[in-house]
Amino acid sequence: MFYVDAMHAIKNRIPNLAVLVTISVLSAYVFSVGATFFFKAETFYEAATVLMVFILGGHWLDLRARGSASSAIRALLELSPSMAKVIRDGKEMEISTAEVKVGDTVVVRPGDKIPVDGIVIEGESSVNEAMVTGESVPVHKISGSEVIGATINQTGSFKFKATKVGADTALAQIVQLVAAAQASKPPAQVLADRAAIWLTVAAIIFGPLTFIIWYFFANASLVFAFTLAVTVVVIACPDALGLATPMAIQVATTMTAQRGILFKSAVALEDSARLQAVIFDKTGTLTKGEPEATDVVTAPEVTESELIMIAASVEQGSEHPIAKAILQKAKGTAPLTASSFEAVTGQGIKAQVEGSTILMGNLSLMEDQKIAMGGIKTKAEELGKQGKTVIYISKDGRLVGLIAVADAPRPTSRETVQQLKALGIESIMLTGDNWATARRITTDLGIEKVFAEVRPDQKVDKVKEIQQEGKLVAMVGDGINDAPALVQADVGIAIGAGTDVALESADVVLMHSDPLDVIKVIAISKATRRKMIENLWYAAGYNLIAFPIAGGALYPSIGLLLRPEIAALTMAGSTLLVTINALLLNRTELD
Repeated sequence: MFYVDAMHAIKNRIPNLAVLVTISVLSAYVFSVGATFFFKAETFYEAATVLMVFILGGHWLDLRARGSASSAIRALLELSPSMAKVIRDGKEMEISTAEVKVGDTVVVRPGDKIPVDGIVIEGESSVNEAMVTGESVPVHKISGSEVIGATINQTGSFKFKATKVGADTALAQIVQLVAAAQASKPPAQVLADRAAIWLTVAAIIFGPLTFIIWYFFANASLVFAFTLAVTVVVIACPDALGLATPMAIQVATTMTAQRGILFKSAVALEDSARLQAVIFDKTGTLTKGEPEATDVVTAPEVTESELIMIAASVEQGSEHPIAKAILQKAKGTAPLTASSFEAVTGQGIKAQVEGSTILMGNLSLMEDQKIAMGGIKTKAEELGKQGKTVIYISKDGRLVGLIAVADAPRPTSRETVQQLKALGIESIMLTGDNWATARRITTDLGIEKVFAEVRPDQKVDKVKEIQQEGKLVAMVGDGINDAPALVQADVGIAIGAGTDVALESADVVLMHSDPLDVIKVIAISKATRRKMIENLWYAAGYNLIAFPIAGGALYPSIGLLLRPEIAALTMAGSTLLVTINALLLNRTELD
């Protein structure tokens, strides 16, 4: 194996460990043959054999360590079930998962593994997605919900339409992203690779030079000089330098993938440790991206539950985001019978609810219909200043109340901003919304800097503006209009529930759609960078100390002399040290 690798390395003019092993073993063997048949001297047959044992042993341990770092990702691939139940030509049949096509109707029963990605079209259930997203709480699925291949159905049965199969599934994409990140190289690795090449060249040069100095100038014996020369070649360890950063990156990207954080490049993993500012898109990133009924104000003669029931009766069946927010607020309430629906363009809706005329809409609708506002108007203006959308409700010509709707912040957004501040990282919000809405969110979250009323084409300019202050900037977003800004940022971070365009443009993907994962990105990045620096120091320090000792620098003063077998053992040990240190990243606390 080493001989073949050495031939390829020499042919490509890239010296490596295989070249050093080949030179060492062949030199020891050729010298021993000469000592056996042509001149009297100590032989190195045993030394050459032991040398190979130690080197192969170290190589085996290294491969085991590499394998353990990526075994979790390989295990993910094995999670997908081999068979799937589909309905074709009106009949249910069981086929290989590989045969499932986009558009197939797939049947899932309690306890089944979901074979491919898709959208639920019938039934409901709870699905355990921990093996893919890292989220331990089962996710409730109803008609219209997305399901991920390789996740496990729990309680109910449902049917879904296959939307992504084979290499296009979320699971396959995760594996591809992690593999790409592990294959990429940060700047530190490029320098380490160059240093490893020069170290190999130095060993090839200083090996013969050591022999010349000891044999011709120090009058040492042939065996003594040869022993030191072979030891110098053996003890050089380019593998430790070469592994210093790749092992850390491999462990980090594997560990974070299990927790729903996907790094798409090693550069992003390294740069995230040095961030000075994080720009957040508002809608869908810091906020839930869905309107929510936040306030209910009623006239004295109407109760809150009555007002909500009236509003839900008018809005039932509507797909409008505001209607959905009101219906969610009324969940569990039986709506009244509504009829004679009439949309009032740009203003709202008119309907009959159990014989009463109901108007629901904005202030303009109320004014046009000459509805008296009374004392509710003051509260409505206050809610409007907070950036909330106010829906007025009148019954038979009298205002009975209002419902305020807003896009509420995610539960972890405030904590994210606080932790970034503790790390000395500036939080900035970017939004196309008006200043009133923007200030409401920034006040709630504690963000001091905000860009509001920003058009999609201006987002890149705002990122550049912060970069021109000399700061390393991350951009966190989820929409199509965030994609250019994600590319412009030093580190682009996409919220996983966003669009495919945003995910493709980003350097990091947060599959949980949780802004608090930005803190985890920074934490693992800092831990990984620390391990890379430690490993580079270990590798460089080993070679700085080992080289002169192997050359006999301490022999005249204290009589210390290393044999080739011991040199091979220390070389393997240095590689193992770097590998074990990288594996310690698995102990990094992210949760």
